Amino acid sequence: MKINENYKNLEESYLFSTIAKKVDEYTKAHPEAKVIKMGIGDVTLPICQKAADAFAKAAMEQGKAATFHGYGPEQGYDFLRVAVQKYYASFQVEVAAEDIFISDGAKSDVGNILDLFDADNTVLIPDPVYPVYMDTNVMAGRKIVFMDANVENGFLPMPPKGQKADIIYLCSPNNPTGSVYTKAQLREWVDYALANNAVIIFDAAYEAFITEADLPRSIYLVEGAKKCAIEICSLSKTAGFTGTRCGYTIVPDELIQKDSKGSDVKIADLWNRRQGSKFNGVSYPVQRAAEAVFTPEGQKQTKATIAYYQENARIIAKTCDELGIKYTGGINSPYIWLKSPNGMGSWEFFDYLLNEIQVVGTPGAGFGANGDGWFRLTAFSTHELTAEAMERFKTLFKK
Repeated sequence: MKINENYKNLEESYLFSTIAKKVDEYTKAHPEAKVIKMGIGDVTLPICQKAADAFAKAAMEQGKAATFHGYGPEQGYDFLRVAVQKYYASFQVEVAAEDIFISDGAKSDVGNILDLFDADNTVLIPDPVYPVYMDTNVMAGRKIVFMDANVENGFLPMPPKGQKADIIYLCSPNNPTGSVYTKAQLREWVDYALANNAVIIFDAAYEAFITEADLPRSIYLVEGAKKCAIEICSLSKTAGFTGTRCGYTIVPDELIQKDSKGSDVKIADLWNRRQGSKFNGVSYPVQRAAEAVFTPEGQKQTKATIAYYQENARIIAKTCDELGIKYTGGINSPYIWLKSPNGMGSWEFFDYLLNEIQVVGTPGAGFGANGDGWFRLTAFSTHELTAEAMERFKTLFKK
């Protein structure tokens, strides 16, 4: 028996597991401390009432023979696929319901989609960015080329000249920096992908946080994107489904690649086959809850929750402005990406905040080498805790 040696090339622990361990050690040593967690991007508000009611109703249906649902379609129930289709139409994006595949969240699909592609592919990944992109490709042993995301390019790297790639990861709004690609910038990426016969994996998990009307909430607003892009989205942060688990991946029928014999292969067919073998679908009650999110009432309630988190982001940004701390994000994203003060490294700043004011964030270095010296704070706490954390910031940095 041989193990997958590629796993030995990973960091010893996943970023957020390392943070949790450090916080746990601190709280055990200081049980009296009131630690405010603004690091891991888990939500604090519950799923909207419309979704909760639908969830409860569907759960009760499972207790009656006449309404019981066993195995559902691996691709998702039609009622939810159509609901997602109509949601996209609300911001002028046409997608076929058959191209929408319901999943248990974006994180799973970001990794699982790689089953469709050979290990002998070159992958472009922004640095800094969500660590799952890198980890899942390291596990497969693929060649990774990192794109330089920095202050000069607004943490939005553009297609590299002279570099060919087969798989491209884009995240917009970006986790962790909060930056958002314009339609013109995505146009360049689509042109690059088509010219290089590459596939873009477009992570749109935070699209609902976009407030500026001229910024695209889907890559499919760009003509030709359906020929080169897979879009992955989630209800985790937009509708509070972090513990309920539901998302969706769009694999357009127009996305076609060649096999080794030169024959056309629809990527959607491969994904459909993969899901049939490795996935039994999202539970019926969860899909009914997700369907309720896309109703007019569900959207109204969900948007109110997003507005709540956006107010937290405003509070954090205002504090950074007052203290002269450089940052990005917060306007179209639930994340504030700030420059560690006084030239501190990311993990140094993490320890400093934890020990001095008991506030937890995420070290930027955990998102890539370019993230060192930067720090991510999330807006997913309560108003009260966010305000208290920022008062602690003021006390610490106004010394």
